[in-house]
Amino acid sequence: MTLDYRCPICSEPLTHTNNTLGCINRHQFDFAKEGYINLLPVQFKRSKQPGDNLEMVQARRAFFATNHYALLQQSLAKLVASKTPKTVIDLGCGEGFYTQAVAAAVTESAAVYGLDISKPAVKYASKRYNKPNFSVASSKDAPFKSECADVVLSIFAPVFSQESARLLQDDGTLIVVGPGPKHLFELKQKIYDDVRLHEAPECPDGFEIIEQTLVEDIQPVETSIVEHLIKMTPFAWKFKASHYSELALSESHNVTFSFLITQFKKITK
Repeated sequence: MTLDYRCPICSEPLTHTNNTLGCINRHQFDFAKEGYINLLPVQFKRSKQPGDNLEMVQARRAFFATNHYALLQQSLAKLVASKTPKTVIDLGCGEGFYTQAVAAAVTESAAVYGLDISKPAVKYASKRYNKPNFSVASSKDAPFKSECADVVLSIFAPVFSQESARLLQDDGTLIVVGPGPKHLFELKQKIYDDVRLHEAPECPDGFEIIEQTLVEDIQPVETSIVEHLIKMTPFAWKFKASHYSELALSESHNVTFSFLITQFKKITK
């Protein structure tokens, strides 16, 4: 079996033997029992447990068990499949909610990779989903050879333009998903006096925009699920006990889910 990984230490190709990936310089990496590979050497970590912690991972798991983000998941999977890719890389895949949907939508022969710096997230993704190839790794220096992907995904994650351009073939597509203008507007109203609308993402260096799609819906969400949603957002620390008490006064809340799906093409000389 061959996986298109390269060594995170010396950048040489990695060969799969038994339950290990190794390079010619004898750097070796073992697959975990859940099926993922850890390609984030300890010397490259900036903290003991980089990325999202277990609490944030569990909050996302609980929220993604509902269908509230299904409209984004299905729209994204359909878009990627329409490009008939051979290789897809999801940078910052988290628990694999979108990665596995893409893997199910593309052709059987397509290779789908998901990587994240958070070990708890990747561990859960690999345990639950079989088809994608998951790894613990840095999106700033992804463990793949250059120009190996037809599609690179960045879903509610930082966009590393130089690394995305390196990974993409000349005719490949970078797909960035972020909040639409009124994403979670009702929740923000509870903590901000003046709610600012989200702006469209800037075009990454070395890319040009192809197309942008707004996916939006207003849905009733049970209060217990709203709490999980809050905990997986950047403004979770703004919510105080009084805010949660206010939420608890109602069994559900209308919430705007708004997403921008932006496609970019690499500028080639």
